[in-house]
Amino acid sequence: MKYLEKHPMIMIVIGIIGISLSSIFVKYSDAPSAVTAAFRLLWTVLFLTPVVFGRPAVRKELRGISLKLALLSALSGLFLAIHFVLWFESLRHTSVASSTTIVCTEVIWVALGFCLILKGRISRKALAAIGATLLGSVLIAWSDSGSGAQLYGDILALLAAVAVGAYTLIGRVVRRTVSTTVYTYLVYGACAAVLVAACLVQGYGLLDYGISASVVGLLLALFSTILGHSIFSWCLKYFSPAFVSASKLCEPVVAAVLAAILFGEIPGIGMLLGGGLILGGVFRYSALERTGQA
Repeated sequence: MKYLEKHPMIMIVIGIIGISLSSIFVKYSDAPSAVTAAFRLLWTVLFLTPVVFGRPAVRKELRGISLKLALLSALSGLFLAIHFVLWFESLRHTSVASSTTIVCTEVIWVALGFCLILKGRISRKALAAIGATLLGSVLIAWSDSGSGAQLYGDILALLAAVAVGAYTLIGRVVRRTVSTTVYTYLVYGACAAVLVAACLVQGYGLLDYGISASVVGLLLALFSTILGHSIFSWCLKYFSPAFVSASKLCEPVVAAVLAAILFGEIPGIGMLLGGGLILGGVFRYSALERTGQA
């Protein structure tokens, strides 16, 4: 660990690879999207439980959390569940490059939600960045419009970005007074419960799709959640939030390269132009937000 603390860029690279593998793993699952997502969250909660209940301070905070904050965390988990189902389903209909790039517009929907719901303000520079990402999304949709299935997948990815934006907005409110460990445990627990309930309502048995769904869920939990998002949280101790956020924008690029190699998904000109606009707009907005100019 001391070696990694001296060379934290290694962890940034591992984190990028971890989150980039998420869409690739989903492609290999034959189970319905809700089942794959349920296994991911169930494994994640299983891994987190010893950490939460093995620390007295965390147990004490968990027992003392207010009903309001618990309900908000559960609502956040609901939106996270919606995000996973929509995004996983989008990967069944459109390319990895299109889906992952469109999902990266999350920060833009957070900004719009902050402005419309929390009565925040957005600068003209930030509005220009938001406009660029929206134009990029339109370009990708236009390039995929020749195929109804691909366009449907793009729309699902966009709705998934809106859903995760809502999850992030609620998280901003709860995290003011709740630790990261307790908040994520409550959110992931609620998310897992919602996904399992969704499977049961739709008549999907978690054990009806062989071992592949469970294995894909395990890989998603290990690589994309623990070796992905959790590592980025660890990296905030050594890098600025702006650098960590910018690093995450490598996900669509790495995922697209892997998809081209594994699935033969070669991005078209419209996808490349639209993706460039989206990533550029998100990067620009993130930079403005970190410097207080958004």
